[in-house]
Amino acid sequence: MELALCSPLFPSNATRGVNKIKPYSSMLIASQKLSAQKSFPCLAAVATQAAQTVELEVESKKHELLRAIQDTERGLVTTDDQRSFIEEALVSVEGYNMGAPIDLVKLDGTWRLQYTSASDVLILLEAAERLPFFQVGQIFQKFECKDQTNGGVIRNVVRWSIPPLLEEQEGATLLVSAKFSVVSVRNIYLQFKEINVQDIKISEELQALIAPAILPRSFLSLQILQYLRTFKAQIPVRDPGSRQSVGGLYYLSYLDANMLLGRAVGGGGVFVFTKAQPLK
Repeated sequence: MELALCSPLFPSNATRGVNKIKPYSSMLIASQKLSAQKSFPCLAAVATQAAQTVELEVESKKHELLRAIQDTERGLVTTDDQRSFIEEALVSVEGYNMGAPIDLVKLDGTWRLQYTSASDVLILLEAAERLPFFQVGQIFQKFECKDQTNGGVIRNVVRWSIPPLLEEQEGATLLVSAKFSVVSVRNIYLQFKEINVQDIKISEELQALIAPAILPRSFLSLQILQYLRTFKAQIPVRDPGSRQSVGGLYYLSYLDANMLLGRAVGGGGVFVFTKAQPLK
């Protein structure tokens, strides 16, 4: 015999009641989902705040570094205490970028030299300080590697002049070209190719001397002016002993959108660059 379960506690339409009342397990799952939805925005906000805090710290350290080097004339005039303080400031900035792979897209572009302890650059600055007829203007490093995966081309650009023969500061350009390849996470190897002297901009005084405005300009004087303006000397860079291209390791210790720090491996000096407008 089948017993009908009909009572005030168990009405005959119990099935409809079950459909209306959610089981406890369903309510628990819904509660957990709601809790997760609330917690994820909180975690994202915490992560964003932490990233912003780190970014502010980095910018503060970069500002301290730039302030430390601002009165050194790009490294020409420094005391032992200044060099020690600058090294500490460098290490502080480098710590935020340590171990990160080189980003060739960020590296691509023109960087202006703000400070160096490299002797081969300081020699130029010292010569300009001692010789009244020689000037050194802006110094740049130009990387061409945006569409590359493991290297590119680097050009060291030095603006210089010999007044009053050439225009002030940017009367001529010394260009040292090299190919580079990424050999480790932060190291690149430079293989120098050639040195160029180009972009000669003769002064108005020299132009007047060659071809005075009060006299008709002869074919010869115009040829001389054209030759000077288009003059370009190319000197291959070779090791005298082996006849091979000169090379060296360069450690990129820090890189972001507006600052580049480098160290020539083997005690060749440190470099501080800031992003500049593209060179023509």
